[in-house]
Amino acid sequence: MDQMGSVNAEIEEFFEENPLVPIDACDSSGNYVSELAYEGELLAGALMTAGVLTAGLISFRQGNSHLGQKLMRARVVVQGATVALMVGTAYYYGEKF
Repeated sequence: MDQMGSVNAEIEEFFEENPLVPIDACDSSGNYVSELAYEGELLAGALMTAGVLTAGLISFRQGNSHLGQKLMRARVVVQGATVALMVGTAYYYGEKF
């Protein structure tokens, strides 16, 4: 049983040193900025991309190639916006974290 206790203590110590909860930081204005907001925006972008992709594939499967093509173009725009958000946020907050 002693080994199990020491393993639990090591795991607890690891998570105290490396928290899974996003760490808050101040931006240049002194406002608190959380990584969670950034992750939420990325999740929204990923879900939007997946949704438009799914709708486009369903349209192609149903034989509506014109709508499917429009949805595939929309997917490229949404996906590009998500990547731009990632790059812009990494650039903006790169020095602050």
